[in-house]
Amino acid sequence: MTTPAPTPTSGPWNPLMPRFGELTRDVLFGDVWERPGLSKRDRSLITVAALTVLYRTDQLRGHVLRAIDNGVTQEELAEVFQHMAFYGGWPVAVNAYSTANQALGLNA
Repeated sequence: MTTPAPTPTSGPWNPLMPRFGELTRDVLFGDVWERPGLSKRDRSLITVAALTVLYRTDQLRGHVLRAIDNGVTQEELAEVFQHMAFYGGWPVAVNAYSTANQALGLNA
């Protein structure tokens, strides 16, 4: 069983920086993610790839779950990580596989 993706207003910064949560909700997810030029599925693939090569493990967890919610399959996520191994380095791909497995509850 997977954990639900965090909502744009449920970030850990909210108690200290509520305005950051508002910007995340209203601008990032309310505007950028809603633009018509790309589907949410495509945006998820791009975001997962970027977070993988930037080694942003904490953010990758939530975006893996968001990607699944947006119609990306586990097999497609694995392909993204494998592809990123050749552009971002083997360690970032290994980290992404591990992070995705944890987020999806696949580490038994």
